[in-house]
Amino acid sequence: MNDSLRKELSVYQLALGVETPPQPLPSNPASLLSLLRSQIDLLIEQQITATFWVKLPPGKIWHAELKRYQSAMSASGVINICRIDKINTGAEDQVTDETNPQQQNWVQLLSNYQLRREYFFIVSAPQFCSLIVARRPRKRNQNRQTHKAKTGKIPSLLAVMTMEGRIIQQVLDGLKQVAVPESSAVFPAELIYPSTIEPALISQLIAKQLQRQNSIQRQITNKRIAKLREQNQKLQNKEQLKDDYLSSVCQELRTPLTHMKTALSLLNSPTIKPPQRQRYLQMLNTQCDRQSILITGLLDLVNLEHNLETTSLELVRLSDIVPGVVSTYQPVAQEKGIMLAYTVPTELPGVWCVTGGLKQIVINLLQNSIKFTPKGGQVWVRARLQADYVQLEFRDTGIGIAESEIGKIFDCFYRVRSGTTEDLSGAGLGLTVVKRLLWRCGGSISVRSKLDEGSTFTIQLVTNRNKIPFK
Repeated sequence: MNDSLRKELSVYQLALGVETPPQPLPSNPASLLSLLRSQIDLLIEQQITATFWVKLPPGKIWHAELKRYQSAMSASGVINICRIDKINTGAEDQVTDETNPQQQNWVQLLSNYQLRREYFFIVSAPQFCSLIVARRPRKRNQNRQTHKAKTGKIPSLLAVMTMEGRIIQQVLDGLKQVAVPESSAVFPAELIYPSTIEPALISQLIAKQLQRQNSIQRQITNKRIAKLREQNQKLQNKEQLKDDYLSSVCQELRTPLTHMKTALSLLNSPTIKPPQRQRYLQMLNTQCDRQSILITGLLDLVNLEHNLETTSLELVRLSDIVPGVVSTYQPVAQEKGIMLAYTVPTELPGVWCVTGGLKQIVINLLQNSIKFTPKGGQVWVRARLQADYVQLEFRDTGIGIAESEIGKIFDCFYRVRSGTTEDLSGAGLGLTVVKRLLWRCGGSISVRSKLDEGSTFTIQLVTNRNKIPFK
């Protein structure tokens, strides 16, 4: 065979190049494996000693079937493993572990583009013979396009199966011509095959194949059911989260209303004294402010959640954001007797964040640090480059957070128990907003804290040295 014909040799085309070719069918690796297993089952059950010529997909699961056959048949039969790539010692040892080394042969085939895309399983015995060949279609293959147009899906393999000895003989003759000289002896000049395969054997093979296919369908169905259950559970969890969220919202809004109602009832007392009246009026004012903060925070969070995924990202520098925010909060820190300082090198690379989001993150974390740091304490804001991220750290000498509470502080409305009334002044949404903004831009936040010693919030932001985390 000349070089041009050798390069074009295709077992798949040889199987189809007869007067009445078998019908090719769309397939996939699972179906191909099912066909192979069904034939192995039949050969073992009928104790048929056969000769194999195989070129199988990569993976131990395929060669395990050959091992299963030889184990059941006490290592009888001959297995010829065909390869196009150069056979090396490592590969030989690997397959030797899975098949009997005395009953398997390595068959080296010359380099061939068509054969590289094909797999075949040929069985020859006096009672039974068959050929299974599968081909990986090229992306622009006409058959592939036609099938896609009809079904909307593209098959990963096109398979052909036949039990006609003359077709199998033609295929083996073709393989013999592309085998290296030292391997050509494994291909017989005249194939031994039955003139007519017993109908009982064919019926049994069909029955076994149906059983295998039913098993595959059950597995597929079970996977789909499991996936649907998982999706259903996620929906239920999402609904439960919404219910919990609404419950928390109602509870948070009810609390200031309860205080206001109490204050109004006390103001109606005929015996109320001026100092008491002033105190109750102050309570009303405080609770109105609290409810206003809650409503504003809720509206901001709802707006953020609705628009977060579509909000664009911007490239910003910490040195353009942090100094301005810190200077804004210096008077608040001085009033509480807190030392507030920052270190943000100007040479740090820019970071990706939601448009306007970085300033909001810095404000929320700085507010928390000042809020929970007592008089005489200290708050530091520091930035540095850490691998492919810019790390921004907020460290304080405040009241700290109990270990049992650290996992809850990012939940909506959760407030750290500080033992003071000041912890009720916020909406309990600041850290929730911070975490959602960081999620959108591919960043993260971590917390270290000890009671009565202080807390450190560390955020990591993607730098401009990386690709944009989200479009």
